[in-house]
Amino acid sequence: MAPISASREEFDEIPTVVGIFSAFGLVFTVSLFAWICCQRKSSKSNKTPPYKFVHVLKGVDIYPENLNSKKKFGADDKSEAKSKSVMPKNSLHLDLEKRDLNGNFPKTTPKIQSSPDLEKLTPKHFVEREKDSISPESLKSNTSLSSEEKQDKLGTLFFSLEYNFEKKAFVVNIKEARGLPAMDEQSMTSDPYIKMTILPEKKHKVKTRVLRKTLDPAFDETFTFYGIPYSQVQDLILHFMILSFDRFSRDDIIGEVLIPLEGIELSDGRMLMNREIIKRNVRKSSGRGELLISLCYQSTTNTLTVVVLKARHLPKADVSGLSDPYVKVNLYHAKKRISKKKTHVKKCTPNAVFNELFVFDIPCEGLEDISIEFLVLDSDRGSRNEIIGRLTLGASAEGTSGEHWKEICEYPRRQIAKWHMLCDG
Repeated sequence: MAPISASREEFDEIPTVVGIFSAFGLVFTVSLFAWICCQRKSSKSNKTPPYKFVHVLKGVDIYPENLNSKKKFGADDKSEAKSKSVMPKNSLHLDLEKRDLNGNFPKTTPKIQSSPDLEKLTPKHFVEREKDSISPESLKSNTSLSSEEKQDKLGTLFFSLEYNFEKKAFVVNIKEARGLPAMDEQSMTSDPYIKMTILPEKKHKVKTRVLRKTLDPAFDETFTFYGIPYSQVQDLILHFMILSFDRFSRDDIIGEVLIPLEGIELSDGRMLMNREIIKRNVRKSSGRGELLISLCYQSTTNTLTVVVLKARHLPKADVSGLSDPYVKVNLYHAKKRISKKKTHVKKCTPNAVFNELFVFDIPCEGLEDISIEFLVLDSDRGSRNEIIGRLTLGASAEGTSGEHWKEICEYPRRQIAKWHMLCDG
């Protein structure tokens, strides 16, 4: 009987040993899981952001490396105004808000603001290296100013350029614009904002915020573009479009500024520049282009099949000479739009091939009260799309448009294609 009792005692000790080992294993797995999570968080914080550019608004840098600073968007403007008024003009003051992306203070570059002190600055104090960046076209435009152009000045744009070699980023700071014309005749003011595009690829399109009721807007907004090698900066062209916001209609275009970066050296640091705003260069063309349309009327199913095939000889609606066209199709019944379709956007081409088919249900018998409208537009992500040309087909249409419509009415179930000239939008 003694051996049996000893074996029972050994079996009673087994559950306690298993419990101790399981407890140690649970503690080990939990600590290992927590360590892995901490490592992942630290590795994510050290990675560069996946976006192409970082927008800095009012001098507030939202780059992840600088988020530890105590600066917030809701700063007290009154306290800032008091501190500025107490300080004398000639006193030395280090403002932490004036640091660049590397955390360094600018050496001797004066800050550009819309203040009376800025008007006393001569062009030599404002831009020391502007002579190297002036193109021959700008020299010709400056020397050939007539008396009428001097009277119709559109203002001046102030900005700065910089290249960050550590992050391989191209930095553009839009500081302010002065002397803009009044686009609102009632209030004699404007609501300006600026669109900036990097040409010729037009991959980077950004815009500033809208400043209400001012002719001297101080934007002070910074745009950082990643993935642009320094060797390619010389081939780029900066296009600034100055507009005035209009809530009830299309925004008014004040003017534009073109800056070819060829010959501009950014290796020495930040460069302050200013340029006169000129009128938008709208290149006139002999026509608005042509559109190849195929129509087929099915009298049995009472449907109209529309095929948008091609477009050719579209005008150069953009400064770069390249458009991003697409076609919008509107179906009207008794002058009321009942259906709409649109094609895909074709990038950077004046001769687009669409080959897209649309089927419209006709609410009545026959095509007497039916008309169809084709709008060729230039796609632009930064603002409203611009109409390149317009085409209307219907019973009241004249010329080739009217002939095409009569043919599909006389020969139903037959696909008929024709080229049509576009008219102004």
